[in-house]
Amino acid sequence: MKQGTVKFFNESKGFGFIIESDSNAEHFVHISGLIDEVREGDTVEFELKEGKKGLNAVSVRLI
Repeated sequence: MKQGTVKFFNESKGFGFIIESDSNAEHFVHISGLIDEVREGDTVEFELKEGKKGLNAVSVRLI
């Protein structure tokens, strides 16, 4: 599993972005990909899955 920090998450719109710790890559995350509720600044672990517009963070959980 990859690790990162939640850069932004908008609960009302249901999406946000995670910055990957190793590469500083930014990954889109949809609310359907969350296991735990997240907020900006949270440290999380996640997997990447190909989506319609590139890689998306899925199975996102707090660590």
